[in-house]
Amino acid sequence: MPKFGQTMTEGTVVKWEKKVGDLVRKGEVLLRIETDKSEMDVEADDGGHLIAITVAEGQLVPCGTTIAWLGEKGEKIS
Repeated sequence: MPKFGQTMTEGTVVKWEKKVGDLVRKGEVLLRIETDKSEMDVEADDGGHLIAITVAEGQLVPCGTTIAWLGEKGEKIS
C-alpha cells in the first residue's frame, strides 16, 4: 500500500483495475484506494505482468504492505 501524505497510515482497496495475467505499463492505473480523506488511483511504478494480487477489494491494509507483484509473464512467487 503506497503512502500518500505524511498522515496516511492505511488504505482500503476499492477496486482493482487490472487482473492477474494482465500486462501493466508504467503509469497505468492498477487500482483505486480509499483513505480517511479521499479516494485516489494508484499508478504502476514499473511495467510488467501482474503476477499476483495479495489484497482483496474491500480490505483495509497498512501503508507499506505488499498488495501486488509485477514480473515476467508466467513467473511464480515463492
